[in-house]
Amino acid sequence: MKISGNSKKINDGVDMRNNHILSCINAQKDALNEDKNNMTITNTEAAAIPNREHKSSVFALLFGTPEEAARMCNMLFGTNYGPNDIEMATLVNVLFRGRINDLAFVVDGKLVVLIEHQSTINPNMVIRMLEYYVDVNSRLMKEENLYGSKPIRIARPEFIVLYNGVDEMLDYSELRLSDLYIKNEHLDGQPPALEMVVKVYNINKGRNPQFAERNPTLDGYETLIAMIRENQKTMSLEEAIKKAVNDCIEQNILKDFLLKHKQEVMKMTITEWDFDVELKIARRESWEEGREEGREEGEAKERQKVIELIERGATLEDIKKILAM
Repeated sequence: MKISGNSKKINDGVDMRNNHILSCINAQKDALNEDKNNMTITNTEAAAIPNREHKSSVFALLFGTPEEAARMCNMLFGTNYGPNDIEMATLVNVLFRGRINDLAFVVDGKLVVLIEHQSTINPNMVIRMLEYYVDVNSRLMKEENLYGSKPIRIARPEFIVLYNGVDEMLDYSELRLSDLYIKNEHLDGQPPALEMVVKVYNINKGRNPQFAERNPTLDGYETLIAMIRENQKTMSLEEAIKKAVNDCIEQNILKDFLLKHKQEVMKMTITEWDFDVELKIARRESWEEGREEGREEGEAKERQKVIELIERGATLEDIKKILAM
């Protein structure tokens, strides 16, 4: 694991021990997942998949049905689709933190890949979206003869990111694959042979209000997230989530959903809540405590906090990304 210049405070011993911790945990995860292949969630399978198996998110639990996917599609494209027009095609354990916080569905010749994202937008996300698109199509076409003379029709892709993180973002922005191509002055001005556009919409409360007007479920979700963040200013994360959930129920916001999945929503939200921020805080607190109580004790607390976050669901990728900052 590489540690950048901004993290040089971590000595070699801590680095080795952290590597050992992460390697052991990662090996255990690999062993548990050895016999599990990535799979596609179909309409009929969606309700049968236990969320604890595939680390579902609140976003996927709330919107991962044909009914809600149709509402989301109508909100985004100004259409009037119903649940019978939707074929769910979400992949399990492919994107972002090993959780199902993405949705994919086929509707009217379009393959819509929809991601909820709370962390800082990463320009490399467009590559991961491309991988996702190829992976979904490989499953949808698994019985097709790619070597035959008959053309195989594939769904036109629509890549959407719904951003609800704390960083300031425009209401709308785009990520393009061509922005990542190696610069070549001889090719300037020529359209790339392969282009891909990811549309990023800010869905924080008050941003892109037309979406909330068109989709009451998304409006409720935005309100829930906003309540949690406001509550966090004066209380712990667990208390903030519990109060927000109870307040939403009292105010008839996502009431039926929250009554049915209350404990599940609280557990998921605590587990998934912005690991990037929590890991940064954990590292900063550990070093502050280390300076006051002694480097050795501070390092031990840092290792323990990293282990606790991993046990709550943080992936090795999350840890590597933060340690590299």
